[in-house]
Amino acid sequence: MDQQDLEPTADAAEEEDAGADLGHAYQVGIWGPCARALKIRGREERGSTKGGAVGSWQAAFGDEEFLPTEVANIEGKRQVAQQMALRLRDGDVVGVGSGTTSLLAIQALGERAARERLRWVAVPTSLEAALAGSAAGAVVTSLELVRPDWSFDGADEVDPEANLLKGHGGAMLREKLVMASSPERYVLVDQSKLVDRLGARTPVPIEVLPEALRLVRDALLRLGAVEVHLRPGGTKGGPMITEHGNCVLDVRLPEIQPDTEQTLKALPGVVESGLFLGYRPTVLTPGNVGPHA
Repeated sequence: MDQQDLEPTADAAEEEDAGADLGHAYQVGIWGPCARALKIRGREERGSTKGGAVGSWQAAFGDEEFLPTEVANIEGKRQVAQQMALRLRDGDVVGVGSGTTSLLAIQALGERAARERLRWVAVPTSLEAALAGSAAGAVVTSLELVRPDWSFDGADEVDPEANLLKGHGGAMLREKLVMASSPERYVLVDQSKLVDRLGARTPVPIEVLPEALRLVRDALLRLGAVEVHLRPGGTKGGPMITEHGNCVLDVRLPEIQPDTEQTLKALPGVVESGLFLGYRPTVLTPGNVGPHA
């Protein structure tokens, strides 16, 4: 990308033309450099970190508001986050994941971008990730407008073939959309998330339309599910509600086969599952060098 493509647009008419070009680019499938340049252009002067202006809003949130006060294995997770931050290049469009390790990585990317004056765009997998990306100084957008150059996320379990079990936070729908859209994929985990077999420790989360809860539960039991539990909403009472207005069933399956993800997705009422099979991301763990060395 040329430096002039990243300069703020001079007048409103030019920005309108850029918007038209972006719509055309998306329609014909040119989903990367054109959209990326148009999205960054005109935003550099408005975007900043730590409470600076982002568009017409004041970004009053700080990184500390998105990180839990207690994080298990935090030193290892910070090491992985710093490794991931080394991948950032000026002008990158990055799919940013959810969960504690991903939030630490977003923070690390923001610190490096501020230090080296790098401009970057974040495509978040959740509201949590969107707010953290904004606080880190990224221009936050969505898959409707841009395609990530690369993406990262965490995982609840990772098997030896880099198949994943995700969805503890209930964001597996957008997480899968962002991962599937990214030509270059990374998963950030500590050693505790590495397993010999998916589902050995963690149930498979399944996002379900509320009106289909009983229908899907019965279908899962007929498929041989050992346990099917409606995930509670915690302090709010009632079931957990995802960002898309759905519920989550946590399911214990006797085994997970290569076709299990598609079998679950084919059930009427199922929106998405937490199985990520065959995406083959690069897995970063504490102590490994990573792809950017």
